[in-house]
Amino acid sequence: MHAQTRSTPRCRNASLSEWQSPRENRLLAALPAADYQRLLPHLELVPMPLGWALYEAGGAQRHVYFPADSIVSVLYVMEDGASAGVAVIGNEGLVGAALFMGGETTPRRAVVYSAGYGYRLKASVLKSEFERGGALQYLLLRYTLSLITQIMQTAVCNRHHSVEQQLCRLLLLSQDRLPANELVLTQELISSMLGVRREGINEAAGRLKAAGLIRHARGRISVLDRPKLEARACECYGVVKREYERLLPFASPLTSVHLPAARNTFSNGLCAAADLAAQQC
Repeated sequence: MHAQTRSTPRCRNASLSEWQSPRENRLLAALPAADYQRLLPHLELVPMPLGWALYEAGGAQRHVYFPADSIVSVLYVMEDGASAGVAVIGNEGLVGAALFMGGETTPRRAVVYSAGYGYRLKASVLKSEFERGGALQYLLLRYTLSLITQIMQTAVCNRHHSVEQQLCRLLLLSQDRLPANELVLTQELISSMLGVRREGINEAAGRLKAAGLIRHARGRISVLDRPKLEARACECYGVVKREYERLLPFASPLTSVHLPAARNTFSNGLCAAADLAAQQC
């Protein structure tokens, strides 16, 4: 059973902006000051409660979302209601790549599976800024390529690796995208994400708990031994992580890159993947 669609939640009060910053999202934080300041008046802080559907399959996309301390699952839902996650997106990226890749809709659902906050931007503003051909376009194209890698690697992982390995991958990817160590994830939610029965999730989580790698109780999971959890996971987690770091090396200031030249070279290489990204994301 998947999450119910809800109307856009509203911020509880304006004081949230005093301790929340768009730069909690790593894509926004990587923008040069001038580009960031242009976007800042248009970024709307929104709560992202557990189970909120940002997009439904085939529905119009009017905003893109930059998660701050929340995580969104991109799901493919079958006609019988069964689902499987194809990507998780947190503060490393944005939700809604179809909007700047030439698509207005997507055949996937995007559902919040770790509650928190994020920033949304109207589609018209994003498209206008993207068409300027500057730093934001450069970042979004490279991020999209890293997201395609995650989608493809997830498909391979779901087909060839055990439920335990898939669970390790999901926990590691989730922890990378959260400021805290504790994850609020029910077995039902994990089952929906991985596309496997709850009994399989319960058995896999039980083995990880018995090995002292995680603490799991009442829908809350804490990673106790990350190095051993990484060793228990398949290679898929490492592939996704390394590709993101290669394409978006935040240790180097973006302003030191010759953006127009880098953008044009990268855009040419991405053309073949653009249609896939618009459909999948």
